[in-house]
This record gives sequence, C-alpha cells and structure tokens, in this order.
Amino acid sequence: MALGYLELAAQKTSPWNGHDTRLIVVAIAAIAVIIALISAGKMHPFLALVIGSAVVGIGSGVGVADVITNFEDGVGATLQEVGLLIALGAMLGKLLSESGGADRVVDTLVNRSGPRLLPWAIALVAMIIGLPMFFEIGLVLLLPVIVLVTRKSGLPLMRIGIPALAGLSALHGLIPPHPGPLIAISALKAQLGVTLALGIIVAIPTVIVAGPLFSYLAARWVPVGAPSGVGGVDLDSDRPAAQADLTDERAGSADPTEQRQRAGVTTQRAGSADARRTPSFGVTLATILFPVVLMLLKALADIIWKDEKTRPLGGRFLDFIGEPLVALFLAVLLAMVTFGFAVGFGRQGITDRIGASLAPIAGIILIVGAGGGFKNSLIGAGVGNTVAKIVNQSGIPIVVIGYLLAVAIRLATGSATVATTTAAGIVAPLVGHLPGTHLALLALAVGAGSLFLSHVNDAGFWLVNQSFRLSVGQTFKTWSVMETLLSVVAFLVIDLLWAVT
Repeated sequence: MALGYLELAAQKTSPWNGHDTRLIVVAIAAIAVIIALISAGKMHPFLALVIGSAVVGIGSGVGVADVITNFEDGVGATLQEVGLLIALGAMLGKLLSESGGADRVVDTLVNRSGPRLLPWAIALVAMIIGLPMFFEIGLVLLLPVIVLVTRKSGLPLMRIGIPALAGLSALHGLIPPHPGPLIAISALKAQLGVTLALGIIVAIPTVIVAGPLFSYLAARWVPVGAPSGVGGVDLDSDRPAAQADLTDERAGSADPTEQRQRAGVTTQRAGSADARRTPSFGVTLATILFPVVLMLLKALADIIWKDEKTRPLGGRFLDFIGEPLVALFLAVLLAMVTFGFAVGFGRQGITDRIGASLAPIAGIILIVGAGGGFKNSLIGAGVGNTVAKIVNQSGIPIVVIGYLLAVAIRLATGSATVATTTAAGIVAPLVGHLPGTHLALLALAVGAGSLFLSHVNDAGFWLVNQSFRLSVGQTFKTWSVMETLLSVVAFLVIDLLWAVT
C-alpha cells in the first residue's frame, strides 16, 4: 500500500527553530560520548549510557531534577516488563541446557540429514535452539555440534558454522522474547503476537539466504576445517574423531549422544551429569515452542475479536495466557516438569539451576535498563519531536528511518541492544496512527538494522573470532558479511510486507 509510506506527512509540527538545532547537536554529542566511552574508553555500556543520558539532559536545558526523573522513568518503564522476560527466558534456557534437551533436538535433526542437507539441518537446529536462548548461550551450546559435524562430514567449517550463526543471530535480533525485539515492541506499542508472527515470516527467508546459501561463498573465502580443542571437543585425541559416527547404529544405543561417547569422542556438552534421563525430542520441542504458541493464540484472538471489550470469556483467556510475561512464566513452570522432575532433578536441583541462570544476565538487564533511560532522556528533551520535523521535511518513509537509525547506532556502538533501544525511542513519537501490522514491521525494521555489520566494537565479533579460531580478516569475510546479509535481506522482506499490507 503506497500510502503506508506517507503517514508522517499528515503530522503537524511547528517550524524549525534554534532550539531544534541545539537538540540535534546535543543528541549527536551524547551518542558520540557513549561511543567513545564504550569503544575507546572500554567503559561498561551501562555506565556509558548513564553519562550519555546526563549529557542529553543537561545539554538540552532540562532541569537537573528532570534529568534524573527522565532517566529513572525510562529505566523503570523498560525493566518493568522486559527485565522480567529476560530473567524468565534465562531460566527456561538453563533448564533446557542442563536437562540435555537441547542435545536431543540437535542430535535428532542432525542424524536424520544427509551431507547435502546438513547446513540446512544446522540452520533449523539453531532457529529452534535460538527461540528461548540468547545468541551467546546458543553458540556455546552448538559449538561442539558444529565441530563434530564438520569433522565427520568432511565439509568446510563455514558450511556448518555460518548456518548455525545465521539461525541464532536472526532470532536474537527479530523474534521476541529476545531483549531487542521486546524493547522495540514496547517502545512502539506494537502487538507482540503480530510482531512474533511477522518476525517468523521475515526470519525464514533471511536465514536461508544468509545461512545455508551464503555458506557456499563463505567456505570458498575462508576454506578452513574444524578447529581442535574448542567447544569441549578434542579432535587430536588418541582415538580419531572419525570414529564418532553420528549415525552409527552399531554402537548399540538409540541415543546419539551415548553413541558418540562410546566412539571415544568427549563433547562435554551442556547436559548435567545429574540428569538420569534425557527428555524426548517431542517433549523438548513442545516445551520450547509452548510460549510461542501461547503468544500466537493471543494474536489470533486479536484478529478474531478486534474489540477487546466485547470478547467472550475464551477470548479474554487467550489474551491473558498470551501475554509475554504469563506465557514465559507458564513455560518455565512446564520446563520445571519436562526438563526438571522428568529427567531426575530434585526440587533443590531445579531451584539451584534457576538461581544460577540469573547471575549471567545481570549485566544484560542493566544495559537494557540504561538504554531505556537514555531513550527516555532523548524523548524528555524533545529530540523525538525534532527528528519528526526532519522526517516530515525529508519525506523519507518511517520504516526506512527506523532501519537506518538502528544501522548507524549499531555501527557506532557495536551494541544491537543499544541500537534497538535508541532507534525505537527516537521513532516512537513519529508513528502517529500507523496500523498494527505497520507498527510490528517498524519494530522488525529496527531489529534488522541492529544486526548490520558486526565489527571490532561488537563483543559478538570477538566471540565468533575466538570460537572458530579465525583471524580478524577471516571473521570480517564470514561473520561480518553474514550479519550484513541478515540485516539487508530482513529489511527487504520487511519493506515488501510493508508495501502489501
């Protein structure tokens, strides 16, 4: 629908004045300060965002009391929902990992694929694992699989590694309940269920292009094999890794993990030694997809009964259980059974594992909260209204503005979360009366922009660099190009959906 690109033209704004110029200069200066502190000063992003928020408030002429209030309100508004969801997602991911359920999904899909289909199977595994897990956790979990499958299949490392990275990264940037998408959804007041459904539609072709298809080129550009001694896999042990036949039924066990152990390959995967039984593939998949299904049911209720006040009891029930907080909370309760009691963990063991899942995400929650504070500082200073004037005068579509803002901040700071939070906060005042599908697509466009060109100021760049034992140049040729492809392809799909909805 061509008119979808012209919504901003209908918004009435006051003429440009000197204060608007001051706000733009202050906003740029604040972002530059954050970049310098994170990149050159090696300061923790939380502290850098706090300082950047102070620069915005004081530089724009906001009263000292309001500077503090704006930041605190932004932190509170962001964490009142997003912080809880991040914590619940970490609990679910921990139980999935410790129970061996993630191993079961990986083994089942990989063992049913021939050599030609292995990159596609790995991409599918990564997307499934990536639903409840952060990118970093998913990579650590899949790394032994990538190494073992590469060695056994004889394929180049990038033919297996790139599809896994693409699946994990796309879901982390586009699909709730990951922090970035949730932040964009919250800031833009988009419907979570609609965004989730559209996000899956966008993610599938994006992962196909940037994963299995791009892996052909990546393997030519960087023709390396599986590195030894990473992911808990020792490929230089006395017994050759070739003995680890992932499909060898002669090992006398239907459990692929046990087959590898009998073949002499030590993977040291995430499954806990306390787990006496491994959840089945069906149970594991059902538990992972449970919160997604609940949120999609809420989206279906929104479509069937558009007026919330006249919805029957069943519709209101779907509304309740499909709320992200409720859906993930119910999923954690289910995981306590399927990934806890059912595999042999006792009450204390389950409690300990849930507690252990929270420590690693403390920094993430702080950064997310401070990002919300910085966003609110920009809005409180009036930067959003000033940007609205620029956009109205330029005629650039809002979906393009959201994407390009996220790209610019991603390139500058290296943080997808900061890029999503800041870009979504800036475009939030511009949405006017956009329909629900366009709000969801705008949130996805911001998420797509936050994936663009990971380079040396991004922790993910170095994580991949060290995990695969690549040089900096090789990491640019593979990981950085793949991230750029993810971003561009996702935006092209989003732009197409924007035009037809």
